[in-house]
Amino acid sequence: MTSRTVTLLDVARAAGVSKSTVSDALQGSGRVAEATRDRVRAVAEELGYRPNSAARRLRRASTGAVGLHLPATATRLDYYMNLAFGAVERAQEDGLDMMLLGPSGAAGGRIASRVDGLLVIDPESGDSAVPGLLDAGVPVVTGERYLGPAGGPSGAVVCDNAASLTALLDHVTERGARRPAVLAPSGSSAWATALRATAGSWGRARGVPVTLRTVPFAATPAEAEAATRELLAADPAVDAVICAPDGSAPGVLRAAAALGRPVGRSGGSGEGAVHTADESRGSRSGNGSGHGGEGAGPGGGGATADGSSGAPLLVASCVDGTATRGAEPPVTAVDLRPAAYGRACAALLCDILAGRTAPDTVRGHAWSLEIRASTGPSAAPAGP
Repeated sequence: MTSRTVTLLDVARAAGVSKSTVSDALQGSGRVAEATRDRVRAVAEELGYRPNSAARRLRRASTGAVGLHLPATATRLDYYMNLAFGAVERAQEDGLDMMLLGPSGAAGGRIASRVDGLLVIDPESGDSAVPGLLDAGVPVVTGERYLGPAGGPSGAVVCDNAASLTALLDHVTERGARRPAVLAPSGSSAWATALRATAGSWGRARGVPVTLRTVPFAATPAEAEAATRELLAADPAVDAVICAPDGSAPGVLRAAAALGRPVGRSGGSGEGAVHTADESRGSRSGNGSGHGGEGAGPGGGGATADGSSGAPLLVASCVDGTATRGAEPPVTAVDLRPAAYGRACAALLCDILAGRTAPDTVRGHAWSLEIRASTGPSAAPAGP
């Protein structure tokens, strides 16, 4: 029996109660004993019951709360904590409390009786909790689009992730990189999918080879360090590494230090100096030109089998935060403004709940490029 064919009567028969008892238990109404209510909800979840479209359109009494679903990795990433604080602050401005859902989410029927709406951040198409949340019978706003097969949300707030990685790749090549690499996140979120696709499309459009390595969505600094060592050992000509996962940039810096690759400066040109693309091409005219030339990159230099060429390495990150700002050297990064993003997601949900905005609304969220010493001399922030 699929979730589309399960009815209230099916749940009633399986739980050994009446259809009206099932309805009251799932909606949190009526005089139903707590033990019966829990049993009915457990049976409904086991059978995969989902409210039908007519039930979803019924007007509900306000609970004064909204739910927030974050990726399972959220508890150790600064980005999601800042986003959550922003969302809580904005929801409170409309008199709504924020309920943080467990990583596994909750059965749609159960959570719908406790909240007026839901925020689902960076939904993965492989996250088994997401379809139930999207079909819970309350308005749902996603942070980034949902690429899975379930029905769409009531609204979404999105960043132009392709544009942000394009800006990073353009920046490192303007600073002299000829063989950039991207440590892209695994997974099926819109953010991860966009970064992997953009790495390839950017390289094809500009005729510049981009080395793509996939790392965990929430890669630790140790995992980023191992991936960078492996990357530079396999292709010592790589002269710029853009790491995607929040907080992973220090691992790239450690790998560069261990391999004798100075970060953010050209070999022998002094601290903070970085060749332009034209200067880099000129300096290598007698030492193997082209994308595959040994020692390609800002400043050139020979390469050994373990990637310890001594050639400079530019480092950047797709997510700004404490780890990038406090690194040595500080790391160029895309500031996604997570607290403001959380506020924007909560604002859209509040507007939909209050009838100020129509469902199916999609709003954009701006980012900025913060240029720091890891890619050379500082410059004014860039952004869309």
